[in-house]
Amino acid sequence: MKVESVRGMRDILPEEAPRWQKLEQEIRAAFALYGYGEIRVPLVERAELFSRGVGEETEVVEKQMYVFPDRKGLPLALRPEATASVVRAYIEHGLHATGDLAKLYYLGPMFRYEKPQLGRQRQFHQYGVEAIGSLDPALDAEVMDVAAYLMEKLGLDRKRLTLRLNTIGCRKDREPYREALRRHFLPQQADLCPDCRRRLEENPLRILDCKQPQCQSAIAAAPKSLDHVCEACREHFTQVQEFVQALGIRYTLDPTLVRGLDYYTRTVFELCAEDLGAQDALLGGGRYDDLVELLGGPPAPAVGFAGGMERLVLVLSGQGAPPGAAEPALEVYLVPIGSDAKREGAKLLASLRRHGISADTDYMGRSLRKTMQIAGRSARYAAILGPDELARGEIKLKDLASGEEKAIGLAQFTADPHTFIG
Repeated sequence: MKVESVRGMRDILPEEAPRWQKLEQEIRAAFALYGYGEIRVPLVERAELFSRGVGEETEVVEKQMYVFPDRKGLPLALRPEATASVVRAYIEHGLHATGDLAKLYYLGPMFRYEKPQLGRQRQFHQYGVEAIGSLDPALDAEVMDVAAYLMEKLGLDRKRLTLRLNTIGCRKDREPYREALRRHFLPQQADLCPDCRRRLEENPLRILDCKQPQCQSAIAAAPKSLDHVCEACREHFTQVQEFVQALGIRYTLDPTLVRGLDYYTRTVFELCAEDLGAQDALLGGGRYDDLVELLGGPPAPAVGFAGGMERLVLVLSGQGAPPGAAEPALEVYLVPIGSDAKREGAKLLASLRRHGISADTDYMGRSLRKTMQIAGRSARYAAILGPDELARGEIKLKDLASGEEKAIGLAQFTADPHTFIG
């Protein structure tokens, strides 16, 4: 019986990989430009990290997390997101001990058991930044600017991107706002979807995140979080908007935006692309000022965002110019003719690779015509080596873009191939 991949966990094939590699390079370069350093956290964590950090009543923990015991019965989880893991590492390795701001970024796979759909799989890939140690509103704006800058570098039209922005206040504001929402939704609970009727009891904030049509009229009329935040949070949000405006980032206030994880406080935001339709969010984030303390560290305010690589690849593909798609995979494709040329060619291939030049050849016994077709699709140059070339101690180098050919001394080419391959 044929063994297939697990549903929602897809392969990224060699023809797709250059696009992903180019995208990862651009992400790393953009984040480094803003002073963020890469952190790599484990795929597997204690399950309690996410139940405590993300929230036991969230969709992620209740329904989507892959949880399993190890051989000693310890509950473990495949990471469904990275912020809790980054904060755990921040605490565990004493990154707070310097007293300085920790600016970190990550790239890697996450796992959630949800219905696979366009741009969203059960194994998906996220990139994100976390800035831990400051409550400065300018830092909120910088994190949003990192996101906007990255999209610009990737060639997305800034005019087709929208930043949705809201504040949900601090921990002290949370319960009064929940009660206001509960009072609003309670008389309408019969009209809500089954999930929202459950959320009404557990956490009415989650209702604002619902996308079911039957809940939208009640959500539109719900109390606004900005009307239920303390003066300090209101002032913080005012300053955030001033910095965002100063940076020239186009935004709209969205009072229904709360994000789906319980650790968020104060600022929440999403950067959205018109090209994605209803599921339009490219990335999202906000403040999580209590999470470090909640996970056993010292009080440390923080802000960050995370985005999905699959979504980004989808949007870039729609632009008609996916990164990495136009460049040939190889610099040289060796075309040997005859067994003597094949043996000499094996040495030449090894030499090219040791000079840092990507090279390959045919191992399928194809005809010369077919081999040249393969070379034309995969490389910048074809290096043709046959009996006549061997007899003269030469190799024929063909530029596959221009069609120009030239004969080069084989010993000279082997000794210094960079002279002939620009």
